Amino acid sequence: MTGAWGGAGEAPAVRPDATAASSGGFGAFVARARAAGTLVVQPRMGMADPLRMRDGLRATRDAEAVTVGTITLDSYTRTGDLEAARRALAEGVGLNGYPIATHPVDTTRAVLRGVTDARFPVQVRHGSAMPEHIVRALLSVGLDATEGGPVSYCLPYSRTPLREAVAAWQRSCELLASTREYGAEPHLETFGGCLMGQLCPPSLLIAVSVLEALFFRQHGLTSLSLSYAQQADPRQDEEALTVLGKLAGELLPDVDHHVVLYAYMGVFPRSPGGALLLLEDAARLAVRAGAARLIVKTTAEAHRIPTVGENVRALERAAAAAADERSRPAPTAEPAPHEAVTGTGTGIGTGTGTGTGTGIEAEARALIGAVLELDADIGRALVRAFAAGYLDVPYCLHPDNAGRARTSLAPDGRLLWSSVGSMPIAGLADDGPRPPILGSAGLIAALSHVQRTYDDRAAAPSAVGPSASGAATPGAAPGAVPRTPRTPVPPPTTSTPRRELGLTT
Repeated sequence: MTGAWGGAGEAPAVRPDATAASSGGFGAFVARARAAGTLVVQPRMGMADPLRMRDGLRATRDAEAVTVGTITLDSYTRTGDLEAARRALAEGVGLNGYPIATHPVDTTRAVLRGVTDARFPVQVRHGSAMPEHIVRALLSVGLDATEGGPVSYCLPYSRTPLREAVAAWQRSCELLASTREYGAEPHLETFGGCLMGQLCPPSLLIAVSVLEALFFRQHGLTSLSLSYAQQADPRQDEEALTVLGKLAGELLPDVDHHVVLYAYMGVFPRSPGGALLLLEDAARLAVRAGAARLIVKTTAEAHRIPTVGENVRALERAAAAAADERSRPAPTAEPAPHEAVTGTGTGIGTGTGTGTGTGIEAEARALIGAVLELDADIGRALVRAFAAGYLDVPYCLHPDNAGRARTSLAPDGRLLWSSVGSMPIAGLADDGPRPPILGSAGLIAALSHVQRTYDDRAAAPSAVGPSASGAATPGAAPGAVPRTPRTPVPPPTTSTPRRELGLTT
């Protein structure tokens, strides 16, 4: 093919293309939505065919929600096997994402033209431990928002030595930061709060997310987001998100930042009703705990890659649940018995870190503090921390991970440490004997806990055909997207329809 949808490939430039770049940037868009009291919702979406990718972005933009777009890349691009990606495109072999470093630059610019702007920024998601080729490719088409991290996209997804991943991510951060010379405000999101997707206690998720954000800042980035993945107990998650926001405020006071919540990343409910209940709970959690953005999942997650329509329905369902939660009066429930532990932090930065909770804050502060004491260069500190076992990801088989930490799942869904290995958190959150280390049967049961819980809830008579507020929508089919009033989101100067946030002034 030739023209806008074909032609020879181009060597990607570092300077961003102004025709597609979003004035004000990804972070500024989320900040405006947050100031307007609206949760930004985002899909996981990536198709190899440029026309289908463009249609997916347009459908996301036009959803009845405040949205940002996603271009998720294919596995060959993630691992740097661009020859395999070229071969797959030439032979018509299906790819599981968009090959941004293989499609001609003009092709991707045509995908974006007339779709992305300051009112609809787009983020590139990839999963690469060595992402320089991806960063160069996204900058060459005018995009400047992506995600990942030297730990979170190395240990779970590759066998790349951590030291090499840290060096590659340093170069990638500096590439992104260089676009500020041309008036861009590049945005980078940590993936550290999603390590292994599940069965990782919140304190470690928080610590890695904060440490990756500090790494990004050290290498020139000033617009960041910090991730956290929904787990199995909403009270523990709410505490964790509150702690993450607090530590980010203390340690990143000089950069624009927000918290992004991921809908549950483990074994998803098999029933449509269970999947919708879990998604709605994620949206409500995001509102209660102050997250600014939610990455959704769909009713198809347990079965196949979702369609564009299923993604749009998930976005709208999450937005409706978030609006409903925001309209509710603040609860005054008594704390649960396991919420009575008082944690005292290690005094990271200027904060003393005292607070009441289950010890999540104390553990997170201890982990972050121990790493920062190892070296002024955060990349070297991360490498040394894993070598010493100060950071240790449960059930992660990467050669640079100590592999001594183990976790367990309480009956109510709380994640607990069974063994902390050499991490400096022993005794900080102890409220009794540690649970036993899970055997194979216990591990499988823990991995499917959320799926069973939500499928059981959906099967209960009261869960049939819920709206986002929990009440049946008159005349609606079970699982139909509710149409609740949306919070208006005005631009800085003039009134505009639905989800137009306007330009940054």
